[in-house]
Amino acid sequence: MSNAKSLEQLEQKQDFIRRHIGPSPAQVSDMLAALGVSSVEELIGQTVPSSIRLEQGLQIGESRTEVETLSYLKSVASKNKVFKSYIGQGYHPTHVPNVILRNVLENPGWYTAYTPYQPEIAQGRLESLLNFQTMTMDITGLDLASASLLDESTAAAEAMALAKRVSKAKKANLFFIAEDVHTQTIDVVTTRAEQFGFEVVVGPASEAANHEIFGALFQYPTTSGEVVDITDIIAQVQSKKAIACVAADIMSLMLLKAPGKLGADVVLGSAQRFGVPMGYGGPHAAFFATRDAYKRSLPGRIIGVSKDRLGNDALRMAMQTREQHIRREKANSNICTAQVLLANMAAFYAVYHGPQGLKTIAERINRFASILATGLKAKGVALKHDTWFDTITVVADDADKDAVVARAVANEVNFAINHAGEYSIALNETTTRGDIAELFDIILGEGHGLDVAALDSEVAANNITGIPASLVRDDEVLTHDNFNSYHSETEMLRYIKRLENKDLALNHSMISLGSCTMKLNATAEMIPVTWPEFAELHPFCPLEQAQGYQVMMTELHDWLVNITGYDAVSLQPNSGAQGEYAGLIAIRKYHESRGEGHRNVCLIPSSAHGTNPASAQMASMKVVVVGCDKDGNIDLDDLRAKAEDVSENLSCIMVTYPSTHGVYEEAIREVCDIVHQHGGQVYMDGANMNAQVGVTSPGSIGSDVSHLNLHKTFCIPHGGGGPGVGPIGVKSHLAPFMPNHSVIKVAGTNEGNGAVSAAPYGSAAILPISWAYIAMMGSEGLKQATEMAIVNANYLTEQLSKHYPVLYRGRNDRVAHECIIDLRPLKEASGITEMDVAKRLMDYGFHAPTMSFPVAGTLMIEPTESESKVEIDRFIEAMISIRAEIAKVENGEWSVENNPLVFAPHTQADVLGNEWDRAYDRFYAAFPVASVAKDKFWPTVTRIDDVYGDRNLICSCPAVETYAE
Repeated sequence: MSNAKSLEQLEQKQDFIRRHIGPSPAQVSDMLAALGVSSVEELIGQTVPSSIRLEQGLQIGESRTEVETLSYLKSVASKNKVFKSYIGQGYHPTHVPNVILRNVLENPGWYTAYTPYQPEIAQGRLESLLNFQTMTMDITGLDLASASLLDESTAAAEAMALAKRVSKAKKANLFFIAEDVHTQTIDVVTTRAEQFGFEVVVGPASEAANHEIFGALFQYPTTSGEVVDITDIIAQVQSKKAIACVAADIMSLMLLKAPGKLGADVVLGSAQRFGVPMGYGGPHAAFFATRDAYKRSLPGRIIGVSKDRLGNDALRMAMQTREQHIRREKANSNICTAQVLLANMAAFYAVYHGPQGLKTIAERINRFASILATGLKAKGVALKHDTWFDTITVVADDADKDAVVARAVANEVNFAINHAGEYSIALNETTTRGDIAELFDIILGEGHGLDVAALDSEVAANNITGIPASLVRDDEVLTHDNFNSYHSETEMLRYIKRLENKDLALNHSMISLGSCTMKLNATAEMIPVTWPEFAELHPFCPLEQAQGYQVMMTELHDWLVNITGYDAVSLQPNSGAQGEYAGLIAIRKYHESRGEGHRNVCLIPSSAHGTNPASAQMASMKVVVVGCDKDGNIDLDDLRAKAEDVSENLSCIMVTYPSTHGVYEEAIREVCDIVHQHGGQVYMDGANMNAQVGVTSPGSIGSDVSHLNLHKTFCIPHGGGGPGVGPIGVKSHLAPFMPNHSVIKVAGTNEGNGAVSAAPYGSAAILPISWAYIAMMGSEGLKQATEMAIVNANYLTEQLSKHYPVLYRGRNDRVAHECIIDLRPLKEASGITEMDVAKRLMDYGFHAPTMSFPVAGTLMIEPTESESKVEIDRFIEAMISIRAEIAKVENGEWSVENNPLVFAPHTQADVLGNEWDRAYDRFYAAFPVASVAKDKFWPTVTRIDDVYGDRNLICSCPAVETYAE
């Protein structure tokens, strides 16, 4: 036996790199040969400008095996101390039903799907999101709900923005926040108001109408637990022509009168306690509901019921809620990331428990709170309120409070202690009789003589609930069959699977969306997310209890600093759009610190992502568009002229690199220099970091700040349209202006800075995914990933260019990590549209590339480094076959009205139907190339009628018979 292999080779330290990167060495050689180059380095040299290449490699360390990585991360996680949490304030321990944990949260069929912009292959998660909307409308008592927002606090900020848009108090510029709203929500809303130029007053709820306001925000129940009838206060607010917004606890609404019935115009909150772990702050889906009259101002996505070509009910995103890509700086919001995976979990939790099960859980929580309150009052403990749902607040002097808190910590118990002269105990779904007994011991000391069973009898006999009679819910909720049919695990398992089967995700085939970087989300990266050491921490627990998180986040921070070439990173923003917003705030605050607060003009190339101008308007900046030349590059003459014209007021430029057109612009350093010469800052959109890591970096190019889409380049899965994480990297001069937090202070930034997200570290629970990816790839693997993304993209471009025009190319006719094929000439010649091509790709088993962005009538394609040559060739085969189909329309063999493209996608019912008067064969409709027959994915509906859906807006669950298979 030969010992030719070294021990290092046998240890396979780089095994993860080989598994993450799709093409084998032989496949790489074949692709390089097709490109006419002899090595990867030669291709990179032809593609990436030498002026921006990194002189020094990344300093991440060597790649680690999956076993090493998970073992180390487990040791880090063990440094977290998972105390019993009674902190509340919007975050509660919950039981995640195991059938949902295993089959949704841990299932790539649910977490690797893309946003449902191609609804024919997204009917499963669209139904689940429709369940979420129906649930929201039922429990809030309002007419219309969105399919989730980022978190409760940012939802409240969106409510303020909606109030300003729709309020008839047009001269008012003041938003009122009740002082008993959650602290973090006051923080986030105040930050948003500052950017919009709104005034904010925080005070007793009863004083809202004493001001000239356009809107007001109340908490129900309050952050300290009081259950107050705010009907009259809401009426007073509305008498001022202002909008009444209510942040509500989702579990309490199973017992409390719906805020809509109290008169609220907007109701929002977190769905976290419906079966989603606390996760040290997120991700969690926010719910948001409003009146039908305000539907055009509703932020985020709305799922609606339409019809497909055969007249069947079919679901889609209604009112084209990706509006920031259309309206740009006129957009109502920059929201483009929801929390779909978490909204689906909450919806399934409601489906699994049903209305009676949810009510029983709520009643149990309330019973324990009533037992606790009754026992404490019997012993003379002063309570702040006479009403409650789940939270009891004790009034205490400093000495008593300190003693109780010390006993609590000694027993590994956390109370809410961030308000002077009191502490709060928020009970939850996981609370037991033993926990109540322990709480009596902690608060009263031993020998108190209270018995939980005896107190329970007293509470039951006297009907003590803490809920005023006028606020007891008396209407039925969740009456739709979907919430009343799947309460056994067998039925629930099959329901989840039935919906999953309707959706195409990365576990089916390549999703080639340009800019959205749908790459491998490795299982080893996902596993730590559900470890209790990460999943069960409250975001406001003392930092000494979250040392594991601090170690992991510090290491991730330092790696991201090295990768980006920046000096500091904030992990707080919980989406890419939120990162843009946070970065622009940092720029604004920097200018203000230098006495240049008048700088408010943001230059944006015409090719930019639609979120860029939408984010700029959220930061109250004036957008000036810079043109692009015929090659898709920023027009330097136009940039110089416009920078000169607005020089005194220039705040920044927002630029994407490589460009949104998929090329490395040669003049990017000059772009940065021009802006800096006029006193501006350079914001570099991190959407295309997949083509930078290890090869170049935004900081080395000359940028001052970027957001990073961790759900793109750094492998956090898209989750069907969320979760996402959008941290910002900044140069040292901007570091003091990154987000802080009012409850848990964030190191490295100014004390007075406001928060942009509800939790201090945003969606902390999914940061281990990116940490694990970087750790297992190491310096060399990260660079290889970028290089292979460029190889795959150029190979695909070379093959498709023989059949389709490629719109933009960079130096040496190369592209970066994506390419744009131009369908406009084909459309003019044949009448076949980019939409027809997108829908026909479904018949071949593929999700369409990014359609009509950044240029109308085009497809932007990104294969990523994770796809093998075999899969890329399958996609190329599909596109070549579709080109041949278009040719048959061009030459008259098929008419523009009768061909497989305009009838696509084809369902089983369509193909097997009795009538067939088409110009093409049934079998060809479904199996256009032989490879499709090996693993056919069937869309469940045919082409959906968007116009019908917009004209007949239905955004709640239709009659159950419409779901018949």
